[in-house]
Amino acid sequence: MSIATRAVPTVTFKGASDRTYTLWVYELGTDFDPNQPAVYVVMREYSPEQYVVIYIGQTEDLAARFEDHHKRQCMARHQANVIAVRVERDEAERLAIENDLIVAYNPPCNG
Repeated sequence: MSIATRAVPTVTFKGASDRTYTLWVYELGTDFDPNQPAVYVVMREYSPEQYVVIYIGQTEDLAARFEDHHKRQCMARHQANVIAVRVERDEAERLAIENDLIVAYNPPCNG
């Protein structure tokens, strides 16, 4: 007997710098392994592969980031239901990617 698994979809974002970034899309509330530094994009998925960007951030520990996120209410108001993640160990690179994407997408919960 074989077990079918669902592949994790990816989404590609283009920053203000014209650089592109591929992130993996998970349901919001997914439990991530601890100590995973990442850039993340919180979105609302309206239908498969149709997203609206709600919030962009970066963290040293993706597992702990959403337990008490300071923008949780804003994300709920915008009906966030998925999170796109790119693991990035270098803090300077995470900050650069985060800024590049925020400038390009101007998410409502980053204001």
